[in-house]
Amino acid sequence: MRLTSKGQVTIPLEIREEFGLQPGDDVEFVLDEHGLHVVKSTQQPSRGRRIAESLLGRGDVPMTTDEIMALTRGE
Repeated sequence: MRLTSKGQVTIPLEIREEFGLQPGDDVEFVLDEHGLHVVKSTQQPSRGRRIAESLLGRGDVPMTTDEIMALTRGE
């Protein structure tokens, strides 16, 4: 694998499938006596992330984003 100028690498599909890595998953870099390891994060999501995730798909207002923005601007 090659590291991009932005510090990114692509985790091969077979590895993502084997370890259950999904888009949006958090990973951690662990350094020990054997080297550097990328591991799936075991930390709980932040409070903000939990709140945002709990709100996904809950909007039930039959208005477009533009209509809502016009209301908030007093238009």
